[in-house]
Amino acid sequence: MSPTKARCGLFVLAAMAALGGSVAVAQNLDKGKPAPKLFAESCVSCHRSPRGLAKDRFHLTLYLFLQKHYSSSSSSAWALTSYLESVDSGKRVAAKSAAKTGASRSSVRPPAPVPAR
Repeated sequence: MSPTKARCGLFVLAAMAALGGSVAVAQNLDKGKPAPKLFAESCVSCHRSPRGLAKDRFHLTLYLFLQKHYSSSSSSAWALTSYLESVDSGKRVAAKSAAKTGASRSSVRPPAPVPAR
């Protein structure tokens, strides 16, 4: 390669760098959105509801999975993780409290009267 071609190539490269000085910055489109809205926008196409998606999963592994596959940032992955776990834990708490209420009612009930002869 001749020295004039090398200089011309360097000049073109320097001109491209100087003219293309503005750097494109990625925006986080999920920033500031509540977790139910994140679920509605990104998960509803495959999952009808958030119930059962966090079942039998550790908090950290669910977060890492969501961060890698479904969310655009770590903060939205944490928000989705917390939302999915709260939906499933609310279901468990309601079932446990219903079971306790039914058991307590049967133990508080007075005995039936003994029929007279």
